[in-house]
Amino acid sequence: MNALDPVHPGEILEEEFIKPLGLSAYRMAAMLHVPRTRIERLVRGETPVTLDTALRLARLFGTTAQFWINLQTRYDLLTRAPALEAELQSIEPLATA
Repeated sequence: MNALDPVHPGEILEEEFIKPLGLSAYRMAAMLHVPRTRIERLVRGETPVTLDTALRLARLFGTTAQFWINLQTRYDLLTRAPALEAELQSIEPLATA
């Protein structure tokens, strides 16, 4: 992986927060008042960071919800935009004033 490869927010969560703090998915889910499976799926990159999750993570870790949303948005842009490239190129931009 290079510096420009997309990194799922779940990987950041695991590597920068869960592992260093010695948390389990079960314990963290209990602290966040969410199902354990939400944390497990997020860490595996199977589900995105929702606004609800971002707000909870921000509260727990002393970050901002915007931090988590930005991670998710960057990941989405880097992983989804290439698949839409041909379709996007077919859109004729409006002339600017």
